[in-house]
Amino acid sequence: MATYAIGDLQGCFEPLQRLLEQIEYNPDVDRIWLAGDLVNRGPANVQVLRWAKAQGDRVVAVLGNHDLHLLARHYGNPKKSKSDTIDDVLNAPDRDELMDWLRHCPLVHMADDQQWFMSHAGLPPVWTPQQAKQLSAEVEQVLQGDQCADLMEQMYGNKPDVWEDDLVGIDRWRLIVNYLTRMRFVDDQCRLDFKAKEGLESAPAGFAPWFTRPMNPATPSHTRILFGHWAALEGHTGAPQIHALDTGCVWGGRLTALRLEDQQRFSVAASPT
Repeated sequence: MATYAIGDLQGCFEPLQRLLEQIEYNPDVDRIWLAGDLVNRGPANVQVLRWAKAQGDRVVAVLGNHDLHLLARHYGNPKKSKSDTIDDVLNAPDRDELMDWLRHCPLVHMADDQQWFMSHAGLPPVWTPQQAKQLSAEVEQVLQGDQCADLMEQMYGNKPDVWEDDLVGIDRWRLIVNYLTRMRFVDDQCRLDFKAKEGLESAPAGFAPWFTRPMNPATPSHTRILFGHWAALEGHTGAPQIHALDTGCVWGGRLTALRLEDQQRFSVAASPT
């Protein structure tokens, strides 16, 4: 029995099948954690969603920014990006079932002993893992309830960009979403920068990668963090307990899995040789 965390799929279904073959995935005993961005910019989004949904509790997928964008498109927000490739999902006969499954995915997944924490973009240094899980649950309750369409309509935006405990309503929900799905560089107050998207050398003045900032002192010392979202890192953070999983499969890079039991990495090329 093993648990594998896999980076951003973004519709790359064929590489996923080759990666599962490489790790000899056995659905009877193994478990898969998906680090978000299951869809968009790749060619086979609906196949990825159908596969993940069909796995039942053998797969846990956290929501990424592209997954939330798909939900927004489905639930009535017409904001469409010119790079979207999600029409295969939006035109699918099982669209409603897939979208209902997707909106019931969490923003944060954490092992019971807090040894492993996973969100799409990482752990904001201002929060502990338990705080992040509790705050993500606030958004998940809205996303899974009658206010889902309202949240999707107002989700887009860059403000507020720094955490305050007294934030309420859509401002609070939007910032929780942005920390957990869009974060890369933060300043020493954990203020988000949304412009820089390349490697570490692209940090704006006064900002640094979130994983180089001191963690909340109440974060358990044994906690290891899993995240995707940042393909320009090429899977490297320089921090032994913080694992970057997005290795740019949709951009022609590789699709990567980390076996949690021994931190061994497995990967396949975007295109078969």
